[in-house]
Amino acid sequence: MALNLVVKVHPVVLFQIVDAYERRNADSHRVIGTLLGTADKGVVEVTNCFCVPHKEHADQVEAELNYAMDVYELNRRVNSSENIVGWWATGSEVTNHSSVIHEYYSRECREPVHVTLDTSLADARMGLRGYVCVPLGVPRGKQGCMFTPIDVALTCYEPEVVGLRLCHRTLGGGARSRPVQPAHDLALVADAAGSLATLLDQVVQYVEDVLAENAAPNNAVGRELLELVHAVPNLAADTFADAFASSVKDLLMVVTLAQLIKTQLQLNEKLTLLTTQ
Repeated sequence: MALNLVVKVHPVVLFQIVDAYERRNADSHRVIGTLLGTADKGVVEVTNCFCVPHKEHADQVEAELNYAMDVYELNRRVNSSENIVGWWATGSEVTNHSSVIHEYYSRECREPVHVTLDTSLADARMGLRGYVCVPLGVPRGKQGCMFTPIDVALTCYEPEVVGLRLCHRTLGGGARSRPVQPAHDLALVADAAGSLATLLDQVVQYVEDVLAENAAPNNAVGRELLELVHAVPNLAADTFADAFASSVKDLLMVVTLAQLIKTQLQLNEKLTLLTTQ
């Protein structure tokens, strides 16, 4: 049942959780919140989240559930496709109060998932784990539940990949003193082409090593390579080169027109200011 679920988390969710943890109250050791996304065919894709204010005591937990529902309803007005799929908490462990919080989310959605994010950076890594709650007990007897781990993976949309690469450029010494600007379209195309060429060289080297029996074959890698080959259109080299050149010309034309329009708008703005003065 729920044990077959696979959770896919987008990077923006991790950023929001870390931001909520950094903005927590001084007396709060743990932060919790609601996970939003979609669930289809055993795959839960988490695309958004928000923090839920709460307080944990030795024998009880208090959460502002009315606030949580208000935020969810406001989010539904903007993203109607995002539903409640579970909840998140900072830390690397499931606490005694987790079952109480999970019970609330069980009423809000079917088979909610619980995701924990270790913001203490133990072992220099931000541990990301996912759980589902499996009921335990005997019929007509005392009932309980147990949090069972499930697979969690990171997934990205193409715009998110660009943002992550831009964030990665801020790493290193002196990054705090200098701003990092997004690259131009053509620079991004050049970087992507260079990265693709490097990856293709690695793939070719791996295939040559396997054929020469210098490396052990991997069935999973072979299936991925077969999928990749089938995804490439079956075109002659000259035809592919002409299509690629035509696409590049179209891109350059669009970039040139955009720059001309931008320059014209700036000149028009300056002329308007001069005439009004």
